[in-house]
Amino acid sequence: MRSKRSTIRQCKHLAKEHVDNPDEPAAPTGDSGFAEWVQITLILLHTELNKSFRETEAWFNDSKPLHEELNLPKTPDHTTLCRWEQQVSMRELRRLLRSSAEQAGWSGSATIDVSGFQRDQTSCYYRNRAGFSFHKVKTTALVDTDSLAIKDVHFTTKRKWDGHVGLQVYRRNADDLQSLRADANYSWSEFREECREGNTRPLIKHKEHNSLKKAHNARLDDDSYNQRSMSETAFSMLKADGERLRSRSWYGQFRELTRKCIVHNLSQAAS
Repeated sequence: MRSKRSTIRQCKHLAKEHVDNPDEPAAPTGDSGFAEWVQITLILLHTELNKSFRETEAWFNDSKPLHEELNLPKTPDHTTLCRWEQQVSMRELRRLLRSSAEQAGWSGSATIDVSGFQRDQTSCYYRNRAGFSFHKVKTTALVDTDSLAIKDVHFTTKRKWDGHVGLQVYRRNADDLQSLRADANYSWSEFREECREGNTRPLIKHKEHNSLKKAHNARLDDDSYNQRSMSETAFSMLKADGERLRSRSWYGQFRELTRKCIVHNLSQAAS
């Protein structure tokens, strides 16, 4: 893990950029209350530590840099930290993800790809009741080829075609993309046309059903297209501490993975 003090400062800086009142004292109502930016900082630190809630509470209590950097009279217990994580919406996490990607450096040259994360914590009964069709969380990430920053993610536990998911992710980020790389699983004429209409160069492999499709693939610039592998590098970094998720519910797993992407971006910004 990076320097503890440096990590705390990065998380604090991102949190203060996100909230409406960044100058609010860390504990405005005394020992029983915490500012919003403190809550976000500690949530991100919990993800960075990759420990259980009880282990994280113990680390917070023993961390001198944490108390000094945040000016905390005391740290929250593990139940409070758990409640905070459940209260932060995906909308807020997506805003934090975009902000962290800008900190890491967003060039507009991106790649999109998919990977899976284990969700063994979820019971078979819950998976069947919720209608899951995958034993992993299918995760699609939009990754900058230069900085490896992740600007957007899409999660599903159902069988959705990559082309549809890719178009949905593109539409959310069309204004910030100059070029987009993807493999043949995203080969869809409507996807390509929408990229061109949005002034984004689509470097998407065709499925080689005939000689015309093979000719299209032969015209792709290998040096540019091969940067698509940067998405695999980003996923490998996300899974460095393991790909098993701690959360039990599908929405908790989606939020957990988004927090992992935010922390990943902060690491890239520090490198």
